[in-house]
Formats: sequence, C-alpha cells, structure tokens
Amino acid sequence: MNNQKLADNALMWKPSKRFGEPMRKFKQVIENKYNINIDDYWDFHKWSIEHLPELWAELWNFAGILYSKKFDKVIDLNIPFDELPVWFEGAKLNLAENLLKYRGDKLAFVIANGAEGKERLTYSQLFEASKLYASAFRKFGLKKGDVVACQMSNRKEAIIAMIAVISIGAIWAGVLSLLGSKAVLSRIRQIQPKVYFTIDRIPHERKRISMLEKIREISEGLPSLRKVIIVPSNEDVQSKDISAIKNSCFLDEFLQLGREKDGSVLPMQFEQVSLNHPVYIIFTSGTTGPPKAIIHGMGFLLPHFRDFSLHMDSGESSVWFSQSSLGWVSWNATASLLFCGATLVLFEESPFFRNSTSLWELIDQYRATHVFIPACVLDEYRKRGEVPTKDNNLESLKVIIAGASFVKPQNYDFIYEKVKKDVMFSSLCGCTETMGSGFLPDATLPIYRGESSALNLGKPVFGEMGEAVISNSIPNMAVGLWNDKDNLIFRKNYFSKYPGKFATGDYGIMNPFTMVSSYVVEVMKL
Repeated sequence: MNNQKLADNALMWKPSKRFGEPMRKFKQVIENKYNINIDDYWDFHKWSIEHLPELWAELWNFAGILYSKKFDKVIDLNIPFDELPVWFEGAKLNLAENLLKYRGDKLAFVIANGAEGKERLTYSQLFEASKLYASAFRKFGLKKGDVVACQMSNRKEAIIAMIAVISIGAIWAGVLSLLGSKAVLSRIRQIQPKVYFTIDRIPHERKRISMLEKIREISEGLPSLRKVIIVPSNEDVQSKDISAIKNSCFLDEFLQLGREKDGSVLPMQFEQVSLNHPVYIIFTSGTTGPPKAIIHGMGFLLPHFRDFSLHMDSGESSVWFSQSSLGWVSWNATASLLFCGATLVLFEESPFFRNSTSLWELIDQYRATHVFIPACVLDEYRKRGEVPTKDNNLESLKVIIAGASFVKPQNYDFIYEKVKKDVMFSSLCGCTETMGSGFLPDATLPIYRGESSALNLGKPVFGEMGEAVISNSIPNMAVGLWNDKDNLIFRKNYFSKYPGKFATGDYGIMNPFTMVSSYVVEVMKL
C-alpha cells in the first residue's frame, strides 16, 4: 500500500467539547477504581486489551445491567477462543427486562408512517403493551426454547412482539419482508417455528404489496406452525377472509388471550436465563451458500451499550432514525437502543419515494440526533444529488452512521460538503456472527476520509492490506449455528483458516498515520 497516500488522507472532522461525555465518564470510573492515569483514547484502548475481564466487569456495572444473579466469573482466558468460552458464567438475567428498564412518559417510539399519521409510545406504554403480548403468548402455549418467526416491515408491533417472546425465554427469528415464500421457507424451515408473526401488506416504493398469498404458501410449507398472527396494516383489513391460511388470526383477536375475564392482564414475568441462552436467530444472506441460522445469546447487549453510548454518544436524550429492515442484524441492534433509553423513530417506507429532501425533512420533523443509513442508500442519495435545502436546518443532527456494506470515500465528501459540517459521520461494519461492529467511530477522535476512528481488540499490522480477524474472545460472539451439534460446522467455517482466530473473509488496512482503520480487529498480513 502507498504509505504517502495514507499519510495524505484528509481530516474531515474533529470533535468539539459537546462530544464524548459518556466515554469520558467511563474513563473516569476506570481511573478512580484502578488508580491509573489514562492519557487519551489509545491509552485507554491499550488498557482495555491488557485487562479484558476488568473492562467487561466495569462495563456491566456502568451500564446498569438488570439481573437476578450476578456472574461468578467474567471469562476464563485459558479456554481457547475457538472453543467458545462462556462469558459472565453463572449470571441469570433476561434481555426483555433490560430493554424495558425505563418507565415513565419518556418516548420510546415515534411511529412515522406517512399517510397513516404519527403515533407516539412512551416507555410506560411500551411496558404495558409488552405485558399484554407476553400474556397472550404464554396462554397460547409458547414456552422457553420455542421459536417465533417474524416477517414484517419496520413497525412497533414487531419490536413489542420480540420483547414479549424473549421475556418468556423463547427465541425470535426475523426474515426480510420482501423475500418470497420459497426464500422464507429455505430459512425458517430449518428452525421449525411454532408461531409466524407477520402483516397483511408491506410498503414497497410507492405501493403496498399484499402478503396474504405468500403467508398462505409459507403456512402450508411449515408443519411445525401452530399459529399465524397477522398484523392488519389498517382497520379495514380485519374484515378480510383469512380462513384459507391455516391456524391464522388477526393480532387483536390473538391479544384477547392475554386478558383475564375482567379485562386485566397478569403481571409481566421475565424468565431468568444464562447469558448464552438463545434469544435471537439471525440468517446470513445466502449469497455464498444456503442461508445459515446464526444463534445469539445476550452477550451482545454490553457491546451494543459500549458502541451506542460510549462511542456514539447515545443516551436518554437521543433520537435515532434508522432505516434498518427487520431481518438484518442492524434491526436487532437498533432494538438495543431501548436499553440506553433512546427514542426510536420507526419508519417503514423509503424516503426516496416522497421527494428529494424527504430524509432531511424527517430528521428535522422528529428532531433526530442520530441517523443510521445503509451505505448503498447513502450512495444513492449522493448520486441523485438529494441534499438538504435552506428549509432543512438539521440543527438536532449530531451523528450519521453508514453501514451494512462498504462506505465509499466520496460519501464522506458528500456528507461534509453537502449535508452538514459539524456532524460525526463514519462507516460502521460488523457481521451477523458477532451481531456487532467490527469497526466504528468514536466521539472523542477525529474522522478521516474513508476511515473509521476506533480500534477494537487485536494486534494491528499497520500500512498493509490484510484479512480482518478477531483474535480474542468477545461477549457478542454467536452461540453457534442451528442444528450444529458440538459447533463442528461453526468452527470449520470460521476458525479453520487461522487457527484460534475468527475470520469471515473481510479485508482492511490500518493507517499508521491516522491510527484508524477500514477494519478494526487484527489484520493478518497477506
């Protein structure tokens, strides 16, 4: 790699004092407890990889994890990484309880679905709705370890149902709403769901596409199904005849199961499970073979808190606008923002199909502080020249994150020249298997063109292109693959190329001049 080219990489943004407060607070906790002085982020990074158990134990406390039993041990570093050592062994907790730890009138959701109007849901209302859904699922017969599959657009019903399902100790699996019946069946037949949670129609471009025939085909192809629950996209839908779809009902009918005869709902119960008890199944894309069903426990919650709160300055005053689709790992990650007390703006359409400034208008309308944009969507904005006008002030906007695929360097130019100068913009890239970021920005560090600013764990090789691997155990590593006894296939797929190191075939380079990377874990020299 041309080192002069790396040295000349343009500085795009430097953080002002309004950025980085959560990271500074956590750094102060570490300094006070361990009687050390941490000079800067890189000094902190060095301490973190040299004191891995201490780092994660302190994050557990700092984040305010809710639990019924605390862990006996953070991690046994003597167990090889490819044997998937258990994190926070002995702990008993529930992910849903942690996602519902906030109450009161603070907004959890703003639902912004075009002509259907704007709806708001507070954290207290989210708790009550989740309680009703959970009660209905329990009375239906959903148990710990059962699987619920969901195919839906980005709606509140999906998040509420997900919280209810995992409160019971059951497992949630999402698939993309635009997938056809054959593609859906190729995924969820593997996991034999007991319930299929879906919607009668989905938005696509300027139209609404009926799902009912697809739902019928999917229900016919799943012998394991005991119930199909259909969310009506509007009130008129409930008059439709869905008798051709076996074991089906509309959501309102199903929720009646959750009420007692007097209309009350039994108290919420949170099944206490270990950290690696399955909560999510996330499917790989299937581009290099049959889609794999990746199982995740709750180990991602702390890394999500670290990334959202410490690195991206997200907290109780944050408003996140995300275009993540249910079925991508980014949708599950976005749900973890509830643990941070943020407000989520749920938008199931594409801003492309309103007008050329729709995204910027939505940011202003809902006072969004943080925006997640898929890299391909951002690239399309740039190509179309869809930029803010004088009517879009974007005053609230603090952070823009692009991810899900490679972010082109020219999109850094687009953001800083055409959108907003005083904004932290960076790429974010991870993988389904870790349900987290492999590299990310940090609110205390400058942003350089085409680069992310923060390193995670590993031993970097600077200035040379290489394959990115994870060299140390991380709490957000997948539990394994569905139907993979003893994790034999998982080890073969991810640990065989570099013994003891996790690799997915992604490549990157560490810039020795800016101390940042286009991938942040260890880079193996080619």
